[in-house]
Amino acid sequence: MGLQLPRWVWIGAVLLACVAGMVNVIGYLGFEHQAVSHLTGTTSLLGAAIAQGDLRAVIHLWGVLIAFCLGAMLSGLIIQDQTLKLGRRYGVVLALEAVLLIAAVPLFKQEQIWGALLAAVACGLQNAMVTTYSGAAVRTTHLSGMFTDLGIGLGHLLRGMPLPVRRLTLSGLIISGFLGGGVLGAWLYRQVGYDALLAPALLTGCTGVGYVLYRQWMRARSPTA
Repeated sequence: MGLQLPRWVWIGAVLLACVAGMVNVIGYLGFEHQAVSHLTGTTSLLGAAIAQGDLRAVIHLWGVLIAFCLGAMLSGLIIQDQTLKLGRRYGVVLALEAVLLIAAVPLFKQEQIWGALLAAVACGLQNAMVTTYSGAAVRTTHLSGMFTDLGIGLGHLLRGMPLPVRRLTLSGLIISGFLGGGVLGAWLYRQVGYDALLAPALLTGCTGVGYVLYRQWMRARSPTA
């Protein structure tokens, strides 16, 4: 059977992937050239820094890893569940993410590592918030899982197995959202520098407000929603 996803999951996943794409590219184009929305490359760089004995880089990279994990921890404290479900306190998490991104702007402008750390906390917060829905992994700050799902689906297609169209559509939309966010973030960074982070902060805040309004509308329609 196809994956059944409500409209708010589709819209939220794409918007948040766009946010992560913008945040990550701005962090990468900044003074430290540091990706902040995923940890695979950061962990590899940490291994290289340890091997080279570069203490400054080791401290910096460990800081990004810890910051991302702290963001995920905050999400766990606030939402207290790993399964997407209408009614949970996603609006609080999204508002906090917006605040973190806004606070990172002046720190980035002063070329302080704390800017990257706050951005990493925001990404960890977001990624932990959007985890699973009806058995489908929903990750918005990195794309390895999305490309893996696409590859598995194509393999199944070649074997003549049923194609999970909705799952693959979700993966494609998240990939497109992240890529589009990267393009927009890079363009904004060239225009206004670190103030470009205000765009994903605004988008995150609007998504949070939209979720709260949608939740209230659903409650009005059905007291059990």
